Amino acid sequence: MAELAYRQVYTMNPVEARKLLVATYQETKSIRKTAQVWKTSRQVVRKWVRRFESEGEEGLKDRSRRPLHSPRQTPPEIEQRVREARQATGYGRERLALYLQREGVNISPHTIRHILRRQDPIARQHKRRKPLYPAAWAWETKAPFSLIQTDVKDILDKQALGPTLWDHLRKRHLPRYQWTACESLTRLRFLAYSHHLNRTNGLAFLVLILLWLRAHGITLLVTFQTDWGQEFGGDNPEQIAALEARFLQPLDGQLKRYPPGRKGYNGRVERSHRADDEEFYRPYLLSIQDEQDFLTFAARWVYFYNVQRPHFGKGMDKQPPLQVLHRLGYNGPDHIALFPPLLLDEISTDLILACDPEGGNDLLAHYTCGRARE
Repeated sequence: MAELAYRQVYTMNPVEARKLLVATYQETKSIRKTAQVWKTSRQVVRKWVRRFESEGEEGLKDRSRRPLHSPRQTPPEIEQRVREARQATGYGRERLALYLQREGVNISPHTIRHILRRQDPIARQHKRRKPLYPAAWAWETKAPFSLIQTDVKDILDKQALGPTLWDHLRKRHLPRYQWTACESLTRLRFLAYSHHLNRTNGLAFLVLILLWLRAHGITLLVTFQTDWGQEFGGDNPEQIAALEARFLQPLDGQLKRYPPGRKGYNGRVERSHRADDEEFYRPYLLSIQDEQDFLTFAARWVYFYNVQRPHFGKGMDKQPPLQVLHRLGYNGPDHIALFPPLLLDEISTDLILACDPEGGNDLLAHYTCGRARE
């Protein structure tokens, strides 16, 4: 064993390494010689010999390095308030700090982050995975509207709405599907609705957004990033390329996919759907009696979300999307943020035919991915 350095033995078992130091010292009666044998410093040998002489083998165990006095430590009752608020709201650290401030607890988002990490450190250790598909992260975007995360939300979700709202949505025959496009830098959102989940509605939604952006002076290439759902072309590369060439490229748009199972690439549009449930559907759905009511309330929600609601994500500085858009250099009309929510079922087929009057029926046929309204 003495042929090994103390450092090597220490990596195997620290306590046993210290015992060997002490044993060698007891044989040699020399701090210097013990240090030479184990290829370590005399300070290390002296430290563990003194610990052994005063405390025995207990003195060779690791001691806590926690300071005896921590004047800046958050009181346990405040930490408990943070955990309870997190469990009750599910908010991130920025919104949680404002929520607690209204409750009379002044605590910084930075401190909240540490408290939550101490609560569940293992769950927050994310391993980096190699990219499997050439998708784009939102923070890699160079200019507003160059990347738009796109998805479909099934509103008829009993777990999200609860049985009362779920039953109300069905009985009133309100639109079931929300089509969402979220600009990756500013979180500016465009919404549309439908009773059916099919490819014609998906194409119409993308075309309408492109037409809206071009009408407001946005001229750069727009990339729509989606999952692999059939409503956006499915998983057939040739079919996706044909759809893109026929309907999007004439308007300088393109369609991209993120890797299967990697929803983080579309994290901003995914996260926005939670806000829909918490701040729109749950509070207001029972006040909506028909389709016209639904679209009116949805237009108000779009206005609030894009123009007034503070956002706490990266780069937002607690500002609404329209304000961030202006901060990033947009100088066009403000009503770019007021894309009117439409019912796609009533216009999608006519719109797609107008965009491609000579196209074949193969790309316009309804590919129903969800159950039609009964």
